[in-house]
Amino acid sequence: MKRRDFFRNTAFSGLALSGFAGANTLLAGESVSSNSAKFKLKYAPHLGTFGEHAGKDPIDNIKFISDQGFRAIFDNGLMGKEPALQEKIASELAKRDMDLGPFVLYADFKVKSFVTQDAEIKEMLKKKMQEGIDVAKRTGVKCALVVPGRFDEGLEWDYQTANVIDNLRMCCEIVEKSGLQLVLEPLNAWTNHPGLFLTKIPQAHMICEAVDHPACKIVNDIYHQQITEGNLIPNIDKAWKYIGAFHIGDNPGRNEPGTGEINYKNVFKHIYDKGYDGVLCAEHGKSIKGKEGEQALIAAYRAADSF
Repeated sequence: MKRRDFFRNTAFSGLALSGFAGANTLLAGESVSSNSAKFKLKYAPHLGTFGEHAGKDPIDNIKFISDQGFRAIFDNGLMGKEPALQEKIASELAKRDMDLGPFVLYADFKVKSFVTQDAEIKEMLKKKMQEGIDVAKRTGVKCALVVPGRFDEGLEWDYQTANVIDNLRMCCEIVEKSGLQLVLEPLNAWTNHPGLFLTKIPQAHMICEAVDHPACKIVNDIYHQQITEGNLIPNIDKAWKYIGAFHIGDNPGRNEPGTGEINYKNVFKHIYDKGYDGVLCAEHGKSIKGKEGEQALIAAYRAADSF
């Protein structure tokens, strides 16, 4: 049996066992019709996830995503969109009672930024924070993603950590009145992002403790943390009070749940049982191309959500 056929059969079998009403629609193969059953958690596809079914228009994508039972979307590139389009996206989400996941506020992987006390870097960060506030005012988004940049090979690690804490506190004080939270993203150094300062959940937890500001939170990217440290559920528990959002992606491959080694059904159940009501951004690819791949992605989330 080919891998693609195996995945489809496995995913749809899981849906049938879980009693998902839309499984027959997906089995039809050519289209996905509206499904009013909402997911238990706020899994958030990216606006470009379903281009084969919904085209390129962001509003059409939101409508399609909502019709499949998803309760949120995310857009890493939200900050780069025209203000009028940002407002239009926010309006459509409000009509459908959907949330908007974190956008990328600052994530320059080539620069030693937060680890320094460079005056120009500080001014750049202040400007970025104000731009993030403006996006939040237009869209109502609650979280903005921040990556502290590269580490400095020529500076003692603890001094770098102190600089990161100082710069983050400055940023949090800028955004606090707007209600915007900054979510720090630890990224793996082994597969995707060598040379970055922030790589682990315990490290991010320690920094949040030191910053000691309600706007300083963590986005737990489960894909990255499976590569870096594993121990997913215990680390979720230990850092729980600082987790402001999740990112999803299976490993290896960084595709939809069920295509790698992570038991997403158990992880999602654990997050749900803890009472989490935030967004889980589907920041991953598709293991199958075309419309079939988009249908398989929906099926994968139905299977993982059937706890």
